[in-house]
Amino acid sequence: MSSSAQKKAIAAYRARLAARGVTRFEVMAPETDRALIRSLARRLAEEGPQADELRETLGTLVAEEEPKTGGILAALRRSPLVGADLDLDRPRDEGRIVEL
Repeated sequence: MSSSAQKKAIAAYRARLAARGVTRFEVMAPETDRALIRSLARRLAEEGPQADELRETLGTLVAEEEPKTGGILAALRRSPLVGADLDLDRPRDEGRIVEL
């Protein structure tokens, strides 16, 4: 059991974190990722342009958005052949007559 001095120290520490806008939370991950997650958390806790850039990059990497429709159409419209006057008509043959 913790002593009352320890409880006061923890409460004061958490109050200082809250005043800075930092929240303490638990993350479950493989042991091999411990150093990586701690370094990410440290970098994100630092305010500044690097933290904002890291936050934006991570947000786009892990975003769970629905895939946008029309991706193939947009890619075709970006094609270098757009506007080229290509003749894509094929001759229509009836085929050959086969005796069965």
